[in-house]
Amino acid sequence: MAASMECHCLRFSELPHTTELFAAFVEDFRRVARFYAHAPDEGGVLAAAREVRLDANVSRSVVSVLREQNRRFGADAETERSLVRLEKGSVAIVTGQQVGLFSGPAYSFYKALSAVVWARHLTERGVDAVPVFWLATEDHDLAEVNHCFWSSRKGLERIELAPEEDATGRRVGEILLGQPVSAVVRAAVDALEGPFRDEVARALEEAYRPEDTLGSAFGKLMARLLPRRGIVLLDPLDPRLHRLAAGIYRQALEQSEELARELITRSKLLDRSGFHGQVKVTQQSTLLFLNVDSKRQPLRRRNGKFSAAETSYTAAEVLAAIEKSPEAFSANVLLRPVVQDSLLPTAAYIGGPAEVAYMAQAEVVYRRLLGRMPAILPRASFTLVESAVARLMAKYEIELRDVLRGRQHLRSRMEQKFLSKALAKKFAGDEKALLRLLRGLRQPLGKLDKTLLGALDTAERKMLYQFQKLRGKASRAENLRTGLLDRHERMIVDSLYPHRGLQERTVCLLPFLALHGPELLEKLEQHAAPAAALHQVLFL
Repeated sequence: MAASMECHCLRFSELPHTTELFAAFVEDFRRVARFYAHAPDEGGVLAAAREVRLDANVSRSVVSVLREQNRRFGADAETERSLVRLEKGSVAIVTGQQVGLFSGPAYSFYKALSAVVWARHLTERGVDAVPVFWLATEDHDLAEVNHCFWSSRKGLERIELAPEEDATGRRVGEILLGQPVSAVVRAAVDALEGPFRDEVARALEEAYRPEDTLGSAFGKLMARLLPRRGIVLLDPLDPRLHRLAAGIYRQALEQSEELARELITRSKLLDRSGFHGQVKVTQQSTLLFLNVDSKRQPLRRRNGKFSAAETSYTAAEVLAAIEKSPEAFSANVLLRPVVQDSLLPTAAYIGGPAEVAYMAQAEVVYRRLLGRMPAILPRASFTLVESAVARLMAKYEIELRDVLRGRQHLRSRMEQKFLSKALAKKFAGDEKALLRLLRGLRQPLGKLDKTLLGALDTAERKMLYQFQKLRGKASRAENLRTGLLDRHERMIVDSLYPHRGLQERTVCLLPFLALHGPELLEKLEQHAAPAAALHQVLFL
Protein backbone atom coordinates (compact mmCIF):
# COMPACT_ATOMS: atom_id res chain seq x y z
CA MET A 1 0.00 0.00 0.00
CA ALA A 2 1.18 3.53 -0.69
CA ALA A 3 2.72 5.50 2.12
CA SER A 4 -0.18 7.94 2.10
CA MET A 5 -3.82 7.85 1.13
CA GLU A 6 -5.93 10.34 -0.73
CA CYS A 7 -8.69 11.44 1.64
CA HIS A 8 -11.94 13.27 0.97
CA CYS A 9 -14.36 14.31 3.71
CA LEU A 10 -18.13 14.58 3.97
CA ARG A 11 -20.19 16.21 6.69
CA PHE A 12 -22.40 13.77 8.55
CA SER A 13 -25.44 15.78 7.52
CA GLU A 14 -24.63 14.78 3.92
CA LEU A 15 -24.90 11.06 4.73
CA PRO A 16 -28.19 9.18 4.35
CA HIS A 17 -30.13 8.29 7.51
CA THR A 18 -28.14 10.65 9.76
CA THR A 19 -30.46 11.75 12.56
CA GLU A 20 -30.99 15.43 13.23
CA LEU A 21 -29.67 14.91 16.76
CA PHE A 22 -26.36 13.40 15.69
CA ALA A 23 -25.86 15.97 12.94
CA ALA A 24 -26.38 18.74 15.50
CA PHE A 25 -24.05 17.01 17.97
CA VAL A 26 -21.08 16.99 15.58
CA GLU A 27 -21.82 20.18 13.61
CA ASP A 28 -23.57 22.57 16.02
CA PHE A 29 -23.20 21.23 19.57
CA ARG A 30 -24.82 24.30 21.12
CA ARG A 31 -28.20 23.03 19.92
CA VAL A 32 -27.91 19.85 22.01
CA ALA A 33 -25.54 20.87 24.82
CA ARG A 34 -28.25 20.69 27.51
CA PHE A 35 -28.66 16.94 26.85
CA TYR A 36 -25.02 16.12 27.63
CA ALA A 37 -22.71 16.77 30.56
CA HIS A 38 -19.67 17.84 28.54
CA ALA A 39 -18.74 19.14 25.10
CA PRO A 40 -17.35 16.55 22.63
CA ASP A 41 -13.85 18.00 22.57
CA GLU A 42 -10.59 18.00 24.48
CA GLY A 43 -11.89 20.49 27.03
CA GLY A 44 -14.94 18.35 27.70
CA VAL A 45 -12.85 15.21 28.15
CA LEU A 46 -10.45 16.97 30.52
CA ALA A 47 -13.38 18.31 32.56
CA ALA A 48 -14.92 14.84 32.76
CA ALA A 49 -11.56 13.37 33.79
CA ARG A 50 -11.46 15.75 36.77
CA GLU A 51 -14.87 14.46 37.92
CA VAL A 52 -13.89 10.78 37.95
CA ARG A 53 -14.39 9.25 41.38
CA LEU A 54 -13.91 5.50 41.60
CA ASP A 55 -13.41 3.63 44.85
CA ALA A 56 -9.90 2.18 44.99
CA ASN A 57 -11.22 -1.23 46.08
CA VAL A 58 -13.59 -1.33 43.11
CA SER A 59 -10.78 -0.34 40.78
CA ARG A 60 -8.46 -3.07 42.11
CA SER A 61 -11.19 -5.69 41.85
CA VAL A 62 -12.09 -4.70 38.28
CA VAL A 63 -8.44 -4.67 37.18
CA SER A 64 -7.97 -8.13 38.70
CA VAL A 65 -10.85 -9.48 36.58
CA LEU A 66 -9.60 -7.66 33.47
CA ARG A 67 -6.11 -9.05 33.92
CA GLU A 68 -7.50 -12.60 33.87
CA GLN A 69 -9.75 -11.90 30.90
CA ASN A 70 -7.08 -10.24 28.78
CA ARG A 71 -4.59 -13.01 29.43
CA ARG A 72 -7.19 -15.50 28.18
CA PHE A 73 -7.69 -13.35 25.09
CA GLY A 74 -3.94 -13.44 24.46
CA ALA A 75 -3.25 -9.77 25.09
CA ASP A 76 0.32 -8.53 24.81
CA ALA A 77 2.66 -6.73 27.21
CA GLU A 78 1.32 -3.31 26.23
CA THR A 79 -2.14 -4.27 27.49
CA GLU A 80 -0.54 -5.54 30.72
CA ARG A 81 1.04 -2.11 31.13
CA SER A 82 -2.34 -0.46 30.56
CA LEU A 83 -3.81 -2.56 33.36
CA VAL A 84 -1.03 -1.48 35.70
CA ARG A 85 -1.77 2.16 34.80
CA LEU A 86 -5.49 1.65 35.45
CA GLU A 87 -4.67 0.17 38.84
CA LYS A 88 -2.56 3.23 39.65
CA GLY A 89 -5.34 5.69 38.80
CA SER A 90 -5.40 6.30 35.06
CA VAL A 91 -8.69 7.35 33.53
CA ALA A 92 -10.31 5.26 30.80
CA ILE A 93 -11.34 6.16 27.26
CA VAL A 94 -14.06 3.59 26.67
CA THR A 95 -15.80 2.28 23.59
CA GLY A 96 -17.66 -0.94 22.88
CA GLN A 97 -19.54 -2.99 20.38
CA GLN A 98 -21.67 -6.11 19.92
CA VAL A 99 -19.54 -9.20 19.46
CA GLY A 100 -20.35 -9.77 15.79
CA LEU A 101 -19.03 -12.76 13.88
CA PHE A 102 -15.41 -12.20 12.72
CA SER A 103 -15.47 -8.71 14.33
CA GLY A 104 -18.74 -7.70 12.65
CA PRO A 105 -18.90 -4.45 10.63
CA ALA A 106 -15.73 -2.46 10.02
CA TYR A 107 -16.64 0.22 12.54
CA SER A 108 -15.73 -2.18 15.38
CA PHE A 109 -12.13 -1.42 14.49
CA TYR A 110 -12.82 2.28 13.97
CA LYS A 111 -14.17 2.49 17.52
CA ALA A 112 -11.15 0.70 18.96
CA LEU A 113 -8.69 2.91 17.07
CA SER A 114 -10.59 6.05 18.12
CA ALA A 115 -10.22 5.02 21.77
CA VAL A 116 -6.49 4.40 21.25
CA VAL A 117 -5.99 7.81 19.64
CA TRP A 118 -7.96 9.70 22.29
CA ALA A 119 -6.20 7.88 25.16
CA ARG A 120 -2.82 8.74 23.66
CA HIS A 121 -3.89 12.34 23.07
CA LEU A 122 -5.08 12.78 26.65
CA THR A 123 -1.92 11.19 28.05
CA GLU A 124 0.18 13.63 26.02
CA ARG A 125 -1.83 16.44 27.63
CA GLY A 126 -0.78 15.24 31.07
CA VAL A 127 -3.78 13.09 32.05
CA ASP A 128 -2.83 9.41 31.92
CA ALA A 129 -5.51 7.54 29.96
CA VAL A 130 -6.01 3.95 28.85
CA PRO A 131 -8.25 2.64 25.99
CA VAL A 132 -10.91 0.12 27.05
CA PHE A 133 -13.18 -1.89 24.71
CA TRP A 134 -16.44 -3.14 26.26
CA LEU A 135 -17.58 -6.40 24.63
CA ALA A 136 -21.38 -6.31 24.50
CA THR A 137 -21.75 -9.99 25.41
CA GLU A 138 -24.97 -9.50 27.37
CA ASP A 139 -27.05 -8.60 24.32
CA HIS A 140 -29.51 -11.32 23.39
CA ASP A 141 -30.26 -10.53 19.74
CA LEU A 142 -28.34 -13.35 18.08
CA ALA A 143 -29.60 -12.40 14.62
CA GLU A 144 -27.60 -9.17 14.81
CA VAL A 145 -24.25 -10.85 15.52
CA ASN A 146 -24.28 -14.34 13.96
CA HIS A 147 -23.20 -13.17 10.49
CA CYS A 148 -20.92 -10.80 8.64
CA PHE A 149 -20.60 -9.49 5.09
CA TRP A 150 -17.36 -10.43 3.37
CA SER A 151 -15.90 -8.71 0.32
CA SER A 152 -14.52 -11.25 -2.14
CA ARG A 153 -13.81 -11.77 -5.82
CA LYS A 154 -17.42 -12.96 -6.17
CA GLY A 155 -18.77 -9.75 -4.68
CA LEU A 156 -20.33 -9.23 -1.27
CA GLU A 157 -20.91 -12.55 0.51
CA ARG A 158 -22.97 -13.15 3.64
CA ILE A 159 -21.23 -15.56 6.03
CA GLU A 160 -23.47 -16.87 8.80
CA LEU A 161 -23.04 -19.12 11.81
CA ALA A 162 -25.91 -21.29 13.04
CA PRO A 163 -25.03 -22.52 16.57
CA GLU A 164 -25.81 -26.13 17.40
CA GLU A 165 -27.93 -25.28 20.44
CA ASP A 166 -31.16 -23.32 20.76
CA ALA A 167 -29.86 -19.83 21.43
CA THR A 168 -33.02 -17.75 21.09
CA GLY A 169 -33.19 -15.12 23.81
CA ARG A 170 -29.89 -16.10 25.42
CA ARG A 171 -27.05 -13.69 26.11
CA VAL A 172 -24.79 -14.06 23.09
CA GLY A 173 -21.63 -14.24 25.18
CA GLU A 174 -22.88 -17.51 26.67
CA ILE A 175 -23.48 -19.26 23.34
CA LEU A 176 -20.83 -21.81 22.36
CA LEU A 177 -19.79 -21.65 18.72
CA GLY A 178 -19.75 -25.46 18.42
CA GLN A 179 -18.58 -27.56 15.50
CA PRO A 180 -20.40 -25.47 12.83
CA VAL A 181 -17.86 -22.69 13.32
CA SER A 182 -15.08 -24.74 11.72
CA ALA A 183 -16.83 -24.82 8.35
CA VAL A 184 -17.72 -21.12 8.62
CA VAL A 185 -14.07 -20.23 9.30
CA ARG A 186 -12.99 -22.29 6.28
CA ALA A 187 -15.49 -20.48 4.06
CA ALA A 188 -14.22 -17.11 5.23
CA VAL A 189 -10.56 -18.07 4.83
CA ASP A 190 -11.17 -19.48 1.34
CA ALA A 191 -12.64 -16.13 0.28
CA LEU A 192 -9.64 -14.11 1.53
CA GLU A 193 -7.14 -12.73 -0.96
CA GLY A 194 -4.03 -10.62 -0.72
CA PRO A 195 -0.45 -10.68 0.56
CA PHE A 196 -1.57 -10.71 4.21
CA ARG A 197 -4.12 -13.48 3.75
CA ASP A 198 -2.23 -16.01 5.87
CA GLU A 199 -1.95 -13.67 8.87
CA VAL A 200 -5.68 -12.89 8.87
CA ALA A 201 -6.54 -16.57 8.31
CA ARG A 202 -4.37 -17.61 11.25
CA ALA A 203 -6.01 -15.03 13.52
CA LEU A 204 -9.46 -16.33 12.56
CA GLU A 205 -8.51 -19.97 13.05
CA GLU A 206 -6.95 -19.31 16.46
CA ALA A 207 -9.85 -17.20 17.73
CA TYR A 208 -12.94 -19.00 16.41
CA ARG A 209 -12.88 -22.53 17.81
CA PRO A 210 -15.81 -24.79 18.75
CA GLU A 211 -15.12 -24.37 22.49
CA ASP A 212 -15.26 -20.56 22.27
CA THR A 213 -18.26 -18.25 22.48
CA LEU A 214 -19.04 -15.27 20.27
CA GLY A 215 -17.62 -13.11 23.07
CA SER A 216 -14.37 -14.94 23.76
CA ALA A 217 -13.68 -15.40 20.02
CA PHE A 218 -14.25 -11.69 19.36
CA GLY A 219 -11.88 -10.81 22.20
CA LYS A 220 -9.17 -13.16 20.94
CA LEU A 221 -9.46 -11.81 17.41
CA MET A 222 -9.18 -8.17 18.49
CA ALA A 223 -6.20 -8.95 20.73
CA ARG A 224 -4.40 -10.58 17.78
CA LEU A 225 -5.21 -7.93 15.20
CA LEU A 226 -4.68 -4.82 17.35
CA PRO A 227 -1.41 -5.52 19.19
CA ARG A 228 0.94 -2.92 20.75
CA ARG A 229 -1.85 -0.42 21.33
CA GLY A 230 -2.60 -1.20 24.98
CA ILE A 231 -6.30 -1.87 24.46
CA VAL A 232 -7.98 -3.46 27.47
CA LEU A 233 -10.90 -5.76 26.55
CA LEU A 234 -13.75 -6.16 29.02
CA ASP A 235 -16.36 -8.95 29.04
CA PRO A 236 -19.17 -7.85 31.40
CA LEU A 237 -20.56 -11.39 31.82
CA ASP A 238 -18.10 -12.19 34.60
CA PRO A 239 -20.13 -12.74 37.83
CA ARG A 240 -17.57 -10.72 39.81
CA LEU A 241 -18.32 -7.63 37.72
CA HIS A 242 -22.03 -8.16 38.27
CA ARG A 243 -21.46 -8.27 42.01
CA LEU A 244 -19.59 -4.97 41.83
CA ALA A 245 -22.48 -3.52 39.79
CA ALA A 246 -25.19 -4.79 42.16
CA GLY A 247 -25.51 -1.37 43.82
CA ILE A 248 -26.46 0.23 40.50
CA TYR A 249 -28.99 -2.55 39.87
CA ARG A 250 -30.57 -1.89 43.27
CA GLN A 251 -30.77 1.84 42.65
CA ALA A 252 -32.28 1.30 39.21
CA LEU A 253 -34.96 -0.94 40.73
CA GLU A 254 -35.74 1.24 43.74
CA GLN A 255 -35.93 4.39 41.61
CA SER A 256 -37.51 2.77 38.55
CA GLU A 257 -40.68 4.86 38.75
CA GLU A 258 -38.80 8.15 39.01
CA LEU A 259 -36.37 7.13 36.26
CA ALA A 260 -39.22 6.21 33.91
CA ARG A 261 -40.94 9.52 34.58
CA GLU A 262 -37.76 11.55 34.01
CA LEU A 263 -36.89 9.61 30.86
CA ILE A 264 -40.35 10.20 29.42
CA THR A 265 -39.95 13.90 30.19
CA ARG A 266 -36.57 13.89 28.46
CA SER A 267 -38.06 12.21 25.38
CA LYS A 268 -40.76 14.87 25.20
CA LEU A 269 -38.15 17.62 25.51
CA LEU A 270 -36.13 16.06 22.68
CA ASP A 271 -39.27 15.96 20.53
CA ARG A 272 -40.07 19.61 21.26
CA SER A 273 -36.49 20.52 20.35
CA GLY A 274 -36.82 18.95 16.90
CA PHE A 275 -35.10 15.67 17.77
CA HIS A 276 -36.38 12.33 18.99
CA GLY A 277 -35.54 9.76 21.63
CA GLN A 278 -33.75 6.66 20.37
CA VAL A 279 -35.09 4.38 23.13
CA LYS A 280 -38.79 4.04 23.86
CA VAL A 281 -39.63 4.27 27.57
CA THR A 282 -43.05 3.77 29.20
CA GLN A 283 -44.34 4.11 32.75
CA GLN A 284 -43.95 0.33 33.11
CA SER A 285 -40.32 0.31 32.04
CA THR A 286 -37.40 -0.52 34.27
CA LEU A 287 -33.84 -0.40 33.03
CA LEU A 288 -33.13 -4.03 33.92
CA PHE A 289 -33.26 -7.46 32.33
CA LEU A 290 -33.56 -10.69 34.29
CA ASN A 291 -32.45 -14.11 33.14
CA VAL A 292 -35.40 -16.50 33.37
CA ASP A 293 -34.75 -20.10 32.32
CA SER A 294 -31.53 -18.92 30.59
CA LYS A 295 -33.47 -16.35 28.53
CA ARG A 296 -32.91 -12.61 28.93
CA GLN A 297 -36.27 -11.03 29.75
CA PRO A 298 -37.13 -7.35 30.35
CA LEU A 299 -38.16 -6.60 33.92
CA ARG A 300 -41.31 -4.42 34.03
CA ARG A 301 -43.41 -2.76 36.71
CA ARG A 302 -46.95 -4.08 36.84
CA ASN A 303 -49.68 -3.46 39.43
CA GLY A 304 -47.28 -2.55 42.19
CA LYS A 305 -45.03 -5.51 41.47
CA PHE A 306 -42.44 -6.50 38.89
CA SER A 307 -42.67 -9.11 36.15
CA ALA A 308 -40.32 -10.91 33.78
CA ALA A 309 -41.72 -13.34 31.21
CA GLU A 310 -44.79 -14.82 32.95
CA THR A 311 -43.48 -14.56 36.51
CA SER A 312 -44.43 -11.85 38.99
CA TYR A 313 -42.18 -10.64 41.85
CA THR A 314 -42.47 -8.23 44.73
CA ALA A 315 -39.88 -5.48 45.03
CA ALA A 316 -38.43 -7.27 48.06
CA GLU A 317 -38.05 -10.48 46.05
CA VAL A 318 -36.21 -8.71 43.22
CA LEU A 319 -33.92 -6.90 45.67
CA ALA A 320 -33.14 -10.21 47.38
CA ALA A 321 -32.38 -11.76 43.97
CA ILE A 322 -29.99 -8.91 43.16
CA GLU A 323 -28.23 -9.51 46.46
CA LYS A 324 -28.03 -13.26 45.99
CA SER A 325 -27.48 -13.60 42.22
CA PRO A 326 -26.57 -10.28 40.59
CA GLU A 327 -25.22 -12.18 37.56
CA ALA A 328 -28.85 -12.98 36.63
CA PHE A 329 -29.44 -9.27 35.98
CA SER A 330 -28.22 -7.05 33.18
CA ALA A 331 -28.75 -3.47 32.12
CA ASN A 332 -30.73 -2.16 29.19
CA VAL A 333 -29.18 0.24 26.69
CA LEU A 334 -29.78 3.32 28.88
CA LEU A 335 -28.45 1.80 32.10
CA ARG A 336 -25.53 -0.11 30.57
CA PRO A 337 -23.22 2.92 30.25
CA VAL A 338 -23.92 3.82 33.89
CA VAL A 339 -23.01 0.28 34.97
CA GLN A 340 -19.89 0.56 32.82
CA ASP A 341 -18.84 3.82 34.48
CA SER A 342 -19.50 2.51 37.97
CA LEU A 343 -16.76 -0.04 37.19
CA LEU A 344 -14.37 2.11 35.16
CA PRO A 345 -12.83 5.58 35.65
CA THR A 346 -14.33 6.76 32.37
CA ALA A 347 -13.40 10.21 31.12
CA ALA A 348 -14.95 9.72 27.67
CA TYR A 349 -17.12 7.23 25.84
CA ILE A 350 -16.68 6.90 22.07
CA GLY A 351 -19.81 5.86 20.20
CA GLY A 352 -21.45 5.71 16.82
CA PRO A 353 -24.37 7.91 15.75
CA ALA A 354 -27.07 5.83 17.48
CA GLU A 355 -25.10 5.62 20.73
CA VAL A 356 -24.39 9.35 20.75
CA ALA A 357 -28.12 9.94 20.25
CA TYR A 358 -29.33 7.67 23.06
CA MET A 359 -26.79 9.20 25.44
CA ALA A 360 -29.01 12.28 25.29
CA GLN A 361 -31.55 10.16 27.19
CA ALA A 362 -29.01 8.28 29.32
CA GLU A 363 -27.83 11.62 30.79
CA VAL A 364 -30.95 11.47 32.99
CA VAL A 365 -29.86 8.10 34.38
CA TYR A 366 -26.26 9.21 34.88
CA ARG A 367 -27.36 12.27 36.82
CA ARG A 368 -29.68 10.35 39.14
CA LEU A 369 -27.65 7.19 39.76
CA LEU A 370 -23.98 8.11 39.33
CA GLY A 371 -23.78 11.85 39.76
CA ARG A 372 -21.36 12.25 36.85
CA MET A 373 -21.27 11.57 33.13
CA PRO A 374 -18.24 11.22 30.84
CA ALA A 375 -17.73 13.24 27.70
CA ILE A 376 -19.38 11.56 24.71
CA LEU A 377 -17.30 11.53 21.53
CA PRO A 378 -18.12 10.40 17.97
CA ARG A 379 -16.03 7.53 16.64
CA ALA A 380 -13.92 7.86 13.53
CA SER A 381 -15.96 7.21 10.39
CA PHE A 382 -14.59 5.90 7.10
CA THR A 383 -15.45 4.64 3.65
CA LEU A 384 -12.51 2.74 2.12
CA VAL A 385 -12.13 2.84 -1.66
CA GLU A 386 -10.09 0.06 -3.23
CA SER A 387 -8.03 0.95 -6.30
CA ALA A 388 -10.25 -1.03 -8.69
CA VAL A 389 -13.33 0.84 -7.45
CA ALA A 390 -11.44 4.14 -7.57
CA ARG A 391 -10.63 3.52 -11.26
CA LEU A 392 -14.32 2.95 -11.99
CA MET A 393 -15.26 6.12 -10.14
CA ALA A 394 -12.72 8.04 -12.21
CA LYS A 395 -13.94 6.42 -15.43
CA TYR A 396 -17.54 7.47 -14.78
CA GLU A 397 -16.59 10.78 -13.10
CA ILE A 398 -18.54 10.00 -9.94
CA GLU A 399 -17.83 10.45 -6.24
CA LEU A 400 -19.26 8.92 -3.07
CA ARG A 401 -22.00 11.57 -2.95
CA ASP A 402 -23.35 10.23 -6.25
CA VAL A 403 -23.45 6.68 -4.88
CA LEU A 404 -25.23 7.79 -1.69
CA ARG A 405 -27.94 9.59 -3.70
CA GLY A 406 -29.33 6.24 -4.83
CA ARG A 407 -29.36 3.93 -7.79
CA GLN A 408 -31.37 6.11 -10.16
CA HIS A 409 -29.00 9.05 -9.83
CA LEU A 410 -25.89 6.86 -9.96
CA ARG A 411 -27.10 4.97 -13.01
CA SER A 412 -27.90 8.18 -14.83
CA ARG A 413 -24.41 9.54 -14.13
CA MET A 414 -22.76 6.32 -15.25
CA GLU A 415 -24.80 6.07 -18.44
CA GLN A 416 -23.54 9.48 -19.49
CA LYS A 417 -19.99 8.09 -19.54
CA PHE A 418 -20.63 4.50 -20.65
CA LEU A 419 -20.07 4.27 -24.39
CA SER A 420 -17.43 2.86 -26.69
CA LYS A 421 -14.54 5.30 -27.17
CA ALA A 422 -15.53 5.98 -30.76
CA LEU A 423 -19.19 6.66 -29.99
CA ALA A 424 -18.35 8.68 -26.86
CA LYS A 425 -15.96 10.78 -28.91
CA LYS A 426 -18.65 11.29 -31.57
CA PHE A 427 -21.23 12.41 -28.96
CA ALA A 428 -18.71 14.75 -27.30
CA GLY A 429 -17.73 16.31 -30.61
CA ASP A 430 -21.30 16.72 -31.80
CA GLU A 431 -22.33 18.28 -28.48
CA LYS A 432 -19.61 20.88 -28.86
CA ALA A 433 -20.66 21.49 -32.48
CA LEU A 434 -24.28 21.93 -31.40
CA LEU A 435 -23.25 24.46 -28.75
CA ARG A 436 -21.12 26.37 -31.29
CA LEU A 437 -24.06 26.44 -33.72
CA LEU A 438 -26.47 27.78 -31.11
CA ARG A 439 -24.03 30.32 -29.69
CA GLY A 440 -23.27 31.49 -33.22
CA LEU A 441 -26.91 32.57 -33.44
CA ARG A 442 -26.73 34.71 -30.28
CA GLN A 443 -25.30 37.90 -31.82
CA PRO A 444 -27.49 38.08 -34.96
CA LEU A 445 -30.64 37.21 -32.98
CA GLY A 446 -29.78 39.84 -30.37
CA LYS A 447 -29.42 42.46 -33.05
CA LEU A 448 -32.71 41.42 -34.62
CA ASP A 449 -34.76 41.25 -31.39
CA LYS A 450 -33.29 40.86 -27.85
CA THR A 451 -36.43 39.05 -26.68
CA LEU A 452 -35.39 36.16 -28.93
CA LEU A 453 -32.36 35.45 -26.69
CA GLY A 454 -34.63 33.94 -24.03
CA ALA A 455 -36.14 31.66 -26.63
CA LEU A 456 -32.62 30.69 -27.74
CA ASP A 457 -31.65 29.78 -24.15
CA THR A 458 -34.78 27.67 -23.79
CA ALA A 459 -34.13 25.92 -27.11
CA GLU A 460 -30.51 25.22 -26.04
CA ARG A 461 -31.62 23.64 -22.73
CA LYS A 462 -34.21 21.45 -24.45
CA MET A 463 -31.88 20.34 -27.21
CA LEU A 464 -29.10 19.49 -24.75
CA TYR A 465 -31.56 17.58 -22.59
CA GLN A 466 -32.70 15.50 -25.58
CA PHE A 467 -29.09 15.04 -26.64
CA GLN A 468 -28.10 13.69 -23.20
CA LYS A 469 -31.23 11.55 -23.17
CA LEU A 470 -30.20 10.01 -26.50
CA ARG A 471 -26.71 9.41 -25.10
CA GLY A 472 -28.23 7.58 -22.12
CA LYS A 473 -30.31 5.40 -24.41
CA ALA A 474 -27.20 4.55 -26.41
CA SER A 475 -25.42 3.57 -23.16
CA ARG A 476 -28.31 1.32 -22.15
CA ALA A 477 -28.32 -0.30 -25.58
CA GLU A 478 -24.60 -0.99 -25.32
CA ASN A 479 -25.07 -2.40 -21.80
CA LEU A 480 -27.76 -4.77 -23.09
CA ARG A 481 -25.16 -6.24 -25.41
CA THR A 482 -22.33 -6.53 -22.89
CA GLY A 483 -23.76 -6.28 -19.32
CA LEU A 484 -20.62 -4.35 -18.42
CA LEU A 485 -22.40 -1.31 -17.01
CA ASP A 486 -24.45 -3.56 -14.71
CA ARG A 487 -21.29 -5.23 -13.44
CA HIS A 488 -19.53 -1.94 -12.83
CA GLU A 489 -22.52 -0.49 -11.02
CA ARG A 490 -22.83 -3.59 -8.82
CA MET A 491 -19.13 -3.48 -8.00
CA ILE A 492 -19.30 0.18 -6.96
CA VAL A 493 -22.48 -0.20 -4.90
CA ASP A 494 -21.44 -3.45 -3.18
CA SER A 495 -18.19 -1.83 -2.16
CA LEU A 496 -19.30 1.67 -1.14
CA TYR A 497 -23.02 1.53 -0.29
CA PRO A 498 -23.96 -2.12 0.33
CA HIS A 499 -27.61 -2.84 1.11
CA ARG A 500 -28.25 0.91 0.99
CA GLY A 501 -26.10 1.46 4.06
CA LEU A 502 -22.67 2.90 4.73
CA GLN A 503 -19.81 0.51 4.08
CA GLU A 504 -18.57 0.79 7.68
CA ARG A 505 -21.91 -0.40 9.04
CA THR A 506 -22.10 -3.47 6.81
CA VAL A 507 -18.81 -4.81 5.47
CA CYS A 508 -16.24 -6.60 7.65
CA LEU A 509 -12.74 -5.08 7.72
CA LEU A 510 -10.84 -8.39 7.63
CA PRO A 511 -10.79 -8.79 3.81
CA PHE A 512 -9.27 -5.28 3.63
CA LEU A 513 -6.62 -6.35 6.17
CA ALA A 514 -5.79 -9.42 4.08
CA LEU A 515 -5.09 -7.10 1.15
CA HIS A 516 -3.29 -4.28 2.96
CA GLY A 517 -2.04 -5.70 6.24
CA PRO A 518 -1.26 -3.91 9.54
CA GLU A 519 -0.29 -0.76 7.65
CA LEU A 520 -3.98 -0.18 6.94
CA LEU A 521 -4.71 -0.06 10.68
CA GLU A 522 -1.82 2.35 11.17
CA LYS A 523 -3.18 4.65 8.47
CA LEU A 524 -6.69 4.50 9.91
CA GLU A 525 -5.24 5.32 13.30
CA GLN A 526 -3.52 8.37 11.82
CA HIS A 527 -6.81 9.56 10.33
CA ALA A 528 -8.78 8.91 13.55
CA ALA A 529 -7.64 12.25 14.93
CA PRO A 530 -9.57 13.71 17.89
CA ALA A 531 -10.74 16.70 15.82
CA ALA A 532 -11.93 14.68 12.79
CA ALA A 533 -15.71 14.81 13.30
CA LEU A 534 -16.26 14.11 9.60
CA HIS A 535 -16.89 11.06 7.45
CA GLN A 536 -13.61 10.33 5.69
CA VAL A 537 -13.39 8.72 2.25
CA LEU A 538 -9.98 7.04 2.02
CA PHE A 539 -8.59 5.86 -1.32
CA LEU A 540 -6.33 2.86 -0.72
